[in-house]
Amino acid sequence: MDFQLSEDQRALVDSAHKFAVQKLAPGYRAGDKSGRVDRAMVKAMGDMGFLGPELPEAYGGMGVDCVTSGLLLEQIAYGDFNMSYVNLLTSLCGQIISTHAQEFLKARWLKPILAGDKLVAIALTEPSAGSDAARLKLKAVRDGEHFVINGEKTSISLADQCDVAVVFARTGTEADGAKGISAFLVPMDLPGLTRTAFDDVGTRAVGRGSIFFDNVRVPADHMLGGEGKGFIQVMQGFDYSRALIGIQCMGVARASLDESWEYAKTRETFGLPIIERQGVSFPLAEGETHLEALRWHCLRTLWLKDNNQAHSAEAAMCKWWGPKLACEIIHQCLLTHGHGGYASDYAFAQRYRDVLGLQIGDGTANIMKMIIAREKSGMRLT
Repeated sequence: MDFQLSEDQRALVDSAHKFAVQKLAPGYRAGDKSGRVDRAMVKAMGDMGFLGPELPEAYGGMGVDCVTSGLLLEQIAYGDFNMSYVNLLTSLCGQIISTHAQEFLKARWLKPILAGDKLVAIALTEPSAGSDAARLKLKAVRDGEHFVINGEKTSISLADQCDVAVVFARTGTEADGAKGISAFLVPMDLPGLTRTAFDDVGTRAVGRGSIFFDNVRVPADHMLGGEGKGFIQVMQGFDYSRALIGIQCMGVARASLDESWEYAKTRETFGLPIIERQGVSFPLAEGETHLEALRWHCLRTLWLKDNNQAHSAEAAMCKWWGPKLACEIIHQCLLTHGHGGYASDYAFAQRYRDVLGLQIGDGTANIMKMIIAREKSGMRLT
């Protein structure tokens, strides 16, 4: 196995790290207060090629492998976890659009999304269908050259900020289950479409909310892929995004550990730097160990995707362990900083709140463990 980065990868990672530290990190707490992502910074990420870098160059991507895309996402999360959500959603939705959309839609939407001019969201979850995503009720009924969509999507990241969304709706009957679900690329300015925002504990800059469809007419040529194929498309996409989520969480954990090592070298008690105390250095050493183990697992999972090998179980491991481990590391780093770490002068509390949401969204830990158990046992467990 070759664990060395190529010169091109190293150059991209270094540029992303510099951008994250110099441009993104200073605005991290501001986004928590404003409840909006910084569109100027989104545009800057697009200009740098950090949005959907694995997507084809013809649409504004760099055509790099998924491992490289993960390494770049890790650096963006190092500076601003919320802004890294834009990278994550661009890669997840961008692959669906790139693979399944008609060419005119790719030109109209994929190019500006990768350029940082437009924001994209994925609308899957519903009030009665979260983990059980095959039970969607949002209805899309064919009417000539359009589909008329009615219903609600909820818990959607960037719900009230996105310009377009990949929306999953039922074009068949509920008895069809997953086979009756189709995907559409829906502009958010269509008549009959309204949105609300939630008051969440964390990831306030990204924001979650609901999207309501009241006889929204979507052109039939905005369907992504074949009718009834939407569920398959999103499940395949989640294998990729789950690995990205794992390494995204490791980016913010890495930033917290870096700050804590530096602090422990300068903070003195009883005449010695606290780094000399095993009660301080050992928990940080444990964090380093666990971070490295999960980080390399995430990169291996992305390597499996690059090499067209099965990686559903591996991706589920990234997804359930990543947010949990990041929260544990951030918690320890806050404690390392003592009473000062509990204040808003440091970013630990916000980081903890932001990462915590990923223990729920995009698949809970128990759902991920069920996927792993199914893959490893070869049985359909419940």
